[in-house]
Amino acid sequence: MVHDMDRNTRIAERLVEAEQIKGRSLWQDAAARFVRNKAAVGATIVLIGVLLFTILGPYFAQWTNEEIDWGRMGDIAGQGGPSFETGHFFGLDEVGRDLFARTIQATQTSLIVGVIGALVAVIIGTLYGAVSGFVGGWVDNLMMRAVDILIAVPYMFIIILLMVMFERSFFMLFVGIGIVSWLDMSRIVRGQTLSLKNREFIEAAQAAGVGWFTIVTRHILPNLMGVVVVYATLLVPQMILVESFISFLGLGVQEPNTSLGALISKGAGTIIYGTIWQLAWPLVFFLLTIISLFFIGDGLRDALDPKDR
Repeated sequence: MVHDMDRNTRIAERLVEAEQIKGRSLWQDAAARFVRNKAAVGATIVLIGVLLFTILGPYFAQWTNEEIDWGRMGDIAGQGGPSFETGHFFGLDEVGRDLFARTIQATQTSLIVGVIGALVAVIIGTLYGAVSGFVGGWVDNLMMRAVDILIAVPYMFIIILLMVMFERSFFMLFVGIGIVSWLDMSRIVRGQTLSLKNREFIEAAQAAGVGWFTIVTRHILPNLMGVVVVYATLLVPQMILVESFISFLGLGVQEPNTSLGALISKGAGTIIYGTIWQLAWPLVFFLLTIISLFFIGDGLRDALDPKDR
């Protein structure tokens, strides 16, 4: 009797201790590991700085991105350099426009293209891959063979062809990037779905009569969020690189709009005249954005790695 009372007392004490211990979710553990990654944290700070530049920069710009400084455009190489007196903090471009305002607009454009392009790729690729992997059978074979065929076609050729044949606009740029950007995502999600579809909670949902679409959206996709978040973070710089290359060729964003790729292209073409600032400033923001996103993606991948949980 005394032994049973002591055992019950110990059990009660352990239950009290267990209630006092605050459990941490998967995302809290991942956040703690991410914070310990100095490179990822530093990249996050740099990326926040770039975002603040695009948000707060227009309030400090003394010239618009289309306004021409007629007084200094006669000798861009000699008079077009950075000057705080005239308000051209980054100097002038080849036609006398303020490079500070142009760089702000270019960074905004590249970030918008990267984020929206990655978002479209993630949504389409995730749904496509999850349905293919869960349904299986001939449907899976048909959907994956279509992906294999599209991947075999050089994606840059498709984008350039669309931009040449149709109107060069933001819409066509998103269409061209969106056509091919989701393919790799679908294959990754399909592989993860195949590893989840035979789990006990999926079998329980099927036994309860839950439809396959509901299982995919409520049970499969939430368990893929870690992989999706990591790949989406790494996909943003890829989209920016694609857009920059297209704009570098002169097929992307058209005047009066601009992007980092377009500014780098023009800066590279005028550097022989000594206007190094036209290439340096957009190149700096381009590298800061791309490198920061890659470091953040690597940090998220390490933080969400199942082997580290």
